[in-house]
Amino acid sequence: MTYPPPPGGWQDPLAAGQQSSPPGVPGQPGPADPYAQADPYAQAADPYAGAKSPYAPPGGEQYAAPMPGYPGAYPPPGAYPGYAVPASRTNTLAIVALVLSLVGFTSCITAPIGAIMGHVARKQIRETGEQGEGMAKAAIIVGWILTALLIAFIIFYIVMIVIAVGASSTSSSY
Repeated sequence: MTYPPPPGGWQDPLAAGQQSSPPGVPGQPGPADPYAQADPYAQAADPYAGAKSPYAPPGGEQYAAPMPGYPGAYPPPGAYPGYAVPASRTNTLAIVALVLSLVGFTSCITAPIGAIMGHVARKQIRETGEQGEGMAKAAIIVGWILTALLIAFIIFYIVMIVIAVGASSTSSSY
């Protein structure tokens, strides 16, 4: 940015881009202004400026090296710093809990164990940030539903036995 010259023909010897003369040496350029700031909009050197596009027409201009340090036109996946794919693993307890809850369809005793393990797995997932939140929730839901069905079936079975015993005792008393 430039400003109009000040009135009276006076020029600032320390203006940005100009060098000042040290005292006692007229006409000699002195050191640059130490307080001058760098241009924040200056373009940095582009390391990919010489890279040939894979979409360039055939017979076009050939370049010596497409990119420094890489044999092809683009770096291999994951080579960009800061953009690495996080390695995530699934919580093992969530898998075991879901399996035990689903096995509860055939052996009813594993369903509540799977539901409890699902609760423990969700706590571990919250603390460690692992994957498997959905499996832990499914284990909890399936496990408690099967446990409720098991309890309802046991209650129904006990009620039927009581009714049968009560009916047989009243009919045999005659």
